[in-house]
Amino acid sequence: MFSILIPSYNNLEYLKICINSIKKNSNFDHQIIIHINEGSDGTLDYVKNNGFDYTFSTDNIGMPKALNKASILSKFNYILISHDDFYYCPDWDKNLIDEVNAIGHKNFYLSGTMIGAVEDYNLKKNSFPPKFNAGITYNKFDEIKLINNLENIKIFDFQGTTKCPGLVHKDIWKKVGGWSEEFFPTGGDDSDFAMKLWKNNIRIFKGIGSSLVYHFGSITTRKKPKNIFTYNGSRGNKIFIKKWKISINFFETFYLNSGINKNNMFTFKRYNGPLNDPVKSISYYIKVTLDRIQYLYLKFSNFK
Repeated sequence: MFSILIPSYNNLEYLKICINSIKKNSNFDHQIIIHINEGSDGTLDYVKNNGFDYTFSTDNIGMPKALNKASILSKFNYILISHDDFYYCPDWDKNLIDEVNAIGHKNFYLSGTMIGAVEDYNLKKNSFPPKFNAGITYNKFDEIKLINNLENIKIFDFQGTTKCPGLVHKDIWKKVGGWSEEFFPTGGDDSDFAMKLWKNNIRIFKGIGSSLVYHFGSITTRKKPKNIFTYNGSRGNKIFIKKWKISINFFETFYLNSGINKNNMFTFKRYNGPLNDPVKSISYYIKVTLDRIQYLYLKFSNFK
């Protein structure tokens, strides 16, 4: 069973869908812990009235700090990192737990697979990331349509994980100190968490293609489509470079064996076992040199 951490920032209608899907579609009785950022839309009353475990801040303290505060209340051995605009599909938890049992130890980072909510998409089997039109807003959500198409949406297990929903043992969470709060409010924090796991000798980073969540797309904090340029220029990436001396894209490409290709598209490869240290090819040395130049620039500039 999992302790599910859900930061929420005035996103009540999506939070309701998320919680109801966990209750409806889970095979096990999980602990739901919500961190309420502000809660001026009625979220605080909803959470209190339904008896959920929660933490609270009067202002938006950002995702990293919200996760850290919520994690203090966790009572199970496994922590699941969640967004509040997920719909958890049937058997999402069984497929993760089956994988945990197959691994047989706690040195891993698993994720489910996010189905991107889109308005118009021709469904293709084994496309990544999977996309589907079951409604892009809560009031247009077609649950039955989604459920009826899940077998066509499921994909292969992949290398690298999508990081959220992300599953980690609580001992590992504590060992790396949870999420790094300098990435306030969010952006780069999930990659930083993966890097901290890597530095602590975690080498199983695996996405489970049959553990599905429908993602409305962070409605209240919707971002521009991600590509290599938004990654390299983002504040989160700059913090990451100053901290680790490499970029997020470099880490995900050469360490996690996933990332963004030359066509600015996310690439994920079939899972084929624990990761090894990166292969130091010509491309590796060119790109690490460019990252080190950016690191030196950031180090001696006024960027904070």
